[in-house]
Amino acid sequence: QVQLVESGGGLVQAGGSLRLSCHASRSLFTINYMKWYRQALGKQRELVASITSGGTTNYADSVKGRFTISKDNAKNTVYLQMNSLEFEDTGVYFCNAYGPMYESWGQGTQVTVSS
Repeated sequence: QVQLVESGGGLVQAGGSLRLSCHASRSLFTINYMKWYRQALGKQRELVASITSGGTTNYADSVKGRFTISKDNAKNTVYLQMNSLEFEDTGVYFCNAYGPMYESWGQGTQVTVSS
């Protein structure tokens, strides 16, 4: 198992930027996928972005060109840089670590975009 701690959420105006961080309790080289999900009020949790241990990234269509997932292996930390934020990006953002024998979630961090 791996423990995950997110930070960096907050309130921002539409068009603004935020950077979320997710610190993992073990080396990112040992985690197959690190992912960011979000869940808006009354909606299902959705995958926003993912990055593999080798650095391959993937994004939901709704955030392509605006969000960037990256990682710092030396710090065991994954980031989600969010630019040109829209009201629809509001929600709780969760960090997720996934592999063939495990899956762990962080506690979530609230992102609120005011229109």
